[in-house]
Amino acid sequence: MEKADYNHVVVGSGISGMTAALLLAMNGKKVLVLEKAPVPGGSMARFRTGGIPFDTGFHFTGGFSDGGLLYDMLTVLGLREDIEPVFLTEEHANRFVFEQTGEVFDFPAGESRLKAQLQHYFPAEHAAIENYFNLVNQVCHQTRTMDIRQINAPMELLDEDYLSFQTVLDRLTENQQLKALLSGFSMCYGSAPVEISFANHARMCQGLYQSVARVKNGGEAFIRAFKQAFSKLGVELRCGVSVIQCLDIQNGQAGRFLLSSGETVSFESAILTIHPQEALKLIPAEFMRPAFVNRVNSFEPSAGFFSVFGVFEVPHAAMDNSMVSLLPHTDTNRMLDPEQPGDSALVIIRNIETVNGKNVQTVSAFEPCFPQETVAWSRSTVGHRSPEYYAYKARKTGRIRERVNAFYAGQNGTFKAVDSASTLTFRDYLNSPDGSAYGIRQKTGQFNLIGKLPVRNLYLAGQSSLLPGIVGAMMSSFIVTRAVVDKIKFNDLICERLR
Repeated sequence: MEKADYNHVVVGSGISGMTAALLLAMNGKKVLVLEKAPVPGGSMARFRTGGIPFDTGFHFTGGFSDGGLLYDMLTVLGLREDIEPVFLTEEHANRFVFEQTGEVFDFPAGESRLKAQLQHYFPAEHAAIENYFNLVNQVCHQTRTMDIRQINAPMELLDEDYLSFQTVLDRLTENQQLKALLSGFSMCYGSAPVEISFANHARMCQGLYQSVARVKNGGEAFIRAFKQAFSKLGVELRCGVSVIQCLDIQNGQAGRFLLSSGETVSFESAILTIHPQEALKLIPAEFMRPAFVNRVNSFEPSAGFFSVFGVFEVPHAAMDNSMVSLLPHTDTNRMLDPEQPGDSALVIIRNIETVNGKNVQTVSAFEPCFPQETVAWSRSTVGHRSPEYYAYKARKTGRIRERVNAFYAGQNGTFKAVDSASTLTFRDYLNSPDGSAYGIRQKTGQFNLIGKLPVRNLYLAGQSSLLPGIVGAMMSSFIVTRAVVDKIKFNDLICERLR
């Protein structure tokens, strides 16, 4: 075989792809990153309307506190000083509201404070709340890969991987309101409590219990930091090009990719940070067993969102960085059921942005949404939708605007919507097969795909491979990258950076 053009090719430049590429380059490898979109970053990218920036898919995260998983990963990558978290520390900065009764429940930062606050709200459920957080911490403690110092540890399933989150809730309490609050962060991974395992719920939420943070300049801060690091280490980033097919498959390994530009690139191995079903399309059918294909095709999409972006015209003193979740009732499973009519949960994120030297209060409001809502227009593309589709968007936007303004009625301000996006919008702009927000739906007992594919030098990473969200997507790249580089050198790098 001729010498490869690159040691490694990374397909996709979302947070997982950027993480994998940088880790490979830090280990002395020649790396090419291919991105189908015209700009890098995937859902980390921002867009602007009237000069005002809005976040596409990255809005807040956990794990930023000292010693948190995201904190440690950014430290290893050498990017921690380039990313400035904006912690939501005010008592009212993260709250849940039951719309029917108007009851407000604040979620303060810090697990001990949050636990005490919930026990204050529900004194009769003191033991249930204590047991809930004990179980969350137990799962995360036993999941060794949640500490990247133990990245070499094998991924072992726990008993809680086979228990649904709903089962655990039902064992802990009969209080429906408390169940709704404990499952409120389900909107952060797009799977209902009856579907997801308690273990995966715990892994994704523990960091949010410790701290919730936005990031100054949003996802653009990550993109900028990664690009600077790429430049120093010689990582080649090419946008507007995609992989069409694997070529030269011999002895179970691929030698080249055919690109949409018509050229080919050769490599020793490649990490695909794309949807598993999209990865399937790149591998010739004769190299895949039917059982593997059926497994991939059985994955269902997580919830997506219908999103409305706008500004809130309030006095400067009333501006804040905050998050409010409006809950129309106490049944989280109904809120994440595509067949249920009526309002779903609505997450409202307020952020202070500086535009032309002036502070602007931006608002991004998200309601869970599934592909079923837009199936009538699924064959359409951006700029070529029917009048019925735009009428649908207008109805959804109007209702969300009503709910936002009703909640903030006492603040002497008005929410002005400037843009909106359906699951089709996210599908087409983010090159997602279904427009879901979190890749595949996380289900109890489901075995996701992470690591080696049927073609042995192709690997799969990303939020569909391990866990949804920025932390899960980045963690998958740490795990997969270790499999393709010198393991001792990789472990030494992590230990050295985390001294």
